[in-house]
Amino acid sequence: MSKNKKTALVTGGSGGIGSEICRHLAAAGYAVIVNYNSNLEKAKTTLASLENDGHSLFKASVTDSGELSQLANFINKKYGRLDVLVNNSGITKPVPHDDMEGLEDEWIDRIMQVNFRGSFACIRACKSLLHKGENTIVINISSIAARTGVGSNVAYCASKAAMDSMTRSLGRALAPDIRVVSLSPGWVMGEYARKSPPEYIQQQKDKTPLARIAEAEDVAKALLSIVENFTFSTGCIFPVDGGRPLM
Repeated sequence: MSKNKKTALVTGGSGGIGSEICRHLAAAGYAVIVNYNSNLEKAKTTLASLENDGHSLFKASVTDSGELSQLANFINKKYGRLDVLVNNSGITKPVPHDDMEGLEDEWIDRIMQVNFRGSFACIRACKSLLHKGENTIVINISSIAARTGVGSNVAYCASKAAMDSMTRSLGRALAPDIRVVSLSPGWVMGEYARKSPPEYIQQQKDKTPLARIAEAEDVAKALLSIVENFTFSTGCIFPVDGGRPLM
């Protein structure tokens, strides 16, 4: 494979949103590195679904800086560059916001470690590779919860707000060579949403001006457009929320 081919790393690439992002980037001609942490079978399924060639799997936890360093070394040896980094890994747990005892310290720490610290650590590990790319960009998969304070739990909302703050900080600090943006979906019909009662999902649709919940494809299509068309944008948050804040 030519080292001149553009490359993209997607953390959490075996999940519902992550796998769709991988497929859209591959179809656009990127060599995609599908990162996963535990679900090898899903990662293999994602890899097998990608168009074109030159794609890879790599197991690494975003909470382990040593493993991220190994991932960066792998990308450097095989591809020699990184053009797109998608920080998509994330975890959460449904806890009512007024149930303060229900949100244990352990879960607060885990959510912040994966959603915020993990994204920062990925950028740190891949910074030199991104400097070797062309029109390079980091896209942090955030959430409308960062702005509204409405989400699966208080810590989740805070972790996404921290991610958006990091986007603004690094958009300035890494310019002009590396763009950094957040992509901020509302509800997405992924693995988490499908576990919710149908009546709850209908309530979310009713609260959205466009009268539906986003599909993973909506997020992936927006991401690809940002990568290839919004080349004069950095440090900003792109909503994909169906107008939810208008209600």
